[in-house]
This record gives sequence, C-alpha cells and structure tokens, in this order.
Amino acid sequence: MPEQRDWYDTPLYYDIIFDADTPKEGAFLDALHERFGRRGKSRQMLEPACGSGRLVLEMARRGWKVSGFDGNARMLEFAEERLKQECLKARLWEDWMQSFKLPGVQSFDFAHSLVSTFKYLIAEKDAVACLQRVAAALKPGAIFALGVHLTDYTQTNEDHERWVAERDGIHVTCNTHTWPADRKKRLEDIRTRLTIRDNGRGHVQETRWQFRTYNATQMRALLCKVPAFELLACYDFTYDIESQRELDDSYSDVVMVLKKGTD
Repeated sequence: MPEQRDWYDTPLYYDIIFDADTPKEGAFLDALHERFGRRGKSRQMLEPACGSGRLVLEMARRGWKVSGFDGNARMLEFAEERLKQECLKARLWEDWMQSFKLPGVQSFDFAHSLVSTFKYLIAEKDAVACLQRVAAALKPGAIFALGVHLTDYTQTNEDHERWVAERDGIHVTCNTHTWPADRKKRLEDIRTRLTIRDNGRGHVQETRWQFRTYNATQMRALLCKVPAFELLACYDFTYDIESQRELDDSYSDVVMVLKKGTD
C-alpha cells in the first residue's frame, strides 16, 4: 500500500518532477516583464507559494531580487539550501497566500504564481484576499502572472497525467488523477502517487487533496472583484510569448497577465 504522505513534505522528489520546465518558465517570465511590465532598472520579484524554490533559484540566476513565501517549512528549507549551494540569495519566509504579510516595507515590480497553486484557496473570500494582497504588494504598473488549470464541467471521466524525471540517481514517477468536478461545490478531488527509486531502494507515497474549480466565466467573475487588476493577456502552458490567447474554455491551462493600475 502507498504511504499516505503530503508530497510537500518531500521537497526533493517534488522538485525533481517539476524542475524540467523551470528554465522555459523563467525565460517566459522575463519575456512577460519585457512586454507588459513596468519600465525601470528595479527588478524586485515576489512569488507567493514558492514551494521548493525552483523558480526562486531560476529568477535569482536571471538577476532578479526575489522574495517568496510558502506554507511548508520543509519546502523553504530545501529552497534555502539550493540557493546556498549556488551562492545566491533570496528573502524567504513561511506564510499563506490569503493572509501573507510582507517583512518590512517593500513593493515589487513583478509577481507570479504558476501551475495552479492558486486553486488551493478553496473559499472565494480567500481567493479574493490573495489577489488583493498581491495587488497591494505591487508597484503601479507591475504585473502578476497567474497560472491555473480551468475545469471542464462536462467531463465525466477521470483525468490522468504522468511525469517521469531523474536526478543524481533518484528516479521519480508521478501519476496524478483528477476526478470530475462537483460544479455545485466548486471542488475537484485529486490524488497524486509518487513512485521513487533512490539508489536501488523504492517506495510509493500518495497525497490526496481538493482544488477549487474555475471555468473561464467563473475566473472572470473573480477578477471583477479585484478592480486593482486589469487582465492584459492570456497564454497557455507552452510558455510561448508570441502565442497569445483569450480567456475562454477552448483550452485548460491558462496563464493570465494581470496588471496593477497606475491610479
């Protein structure tokens, strides 16, 4: 039987699975800032729910002064160690997306939260609070790149995704199952199993959780509750700066470019 364990408590395995696209995501974030961001030499970046720090590290490599927070102390310890190994620095602290407080007086030129982390905010009031807090943390004209997986409420079958990755002799297979959404409750059940082979020894661990669901109309309704942000553009998870999309239900993985007003 799989070990029941929160995959955020094993940051190395989590990092191995998601790290493959990190350079591509980093280049995309730089391109978004160049196309839509505020002008100037300042390069202060905020990452809510920064997890294992893979993008904290990548953006620090790219010359950004990065700040980030996460609700899991083990993730933050892992991120700090990776930064230390490369002689890079970032300001990291433990906090939550819906209620975070910045350490000291600081404002940012760019914020981002990719790969559907935002959907952990089950209550609408928490989703609104997160957007409001990010907007308050940004300088006028700065942007927030927010990535989410939109839900197809007509889908009746379980969805399955599989990733395989390896680092330093550690082989990780990730199988994620998502069950059809409950449209009334705005929830979907998810199960992730990690199969790990670490220098000849193997084990399986399983995490179960729920995401809040959004289709394009529901996402637009949420954004209307935070007038500090204007929706400038949308992209999918191919991270191609030249392939702009509309916010609609014709595709599932969307990155929204939200700009804080200058008034």
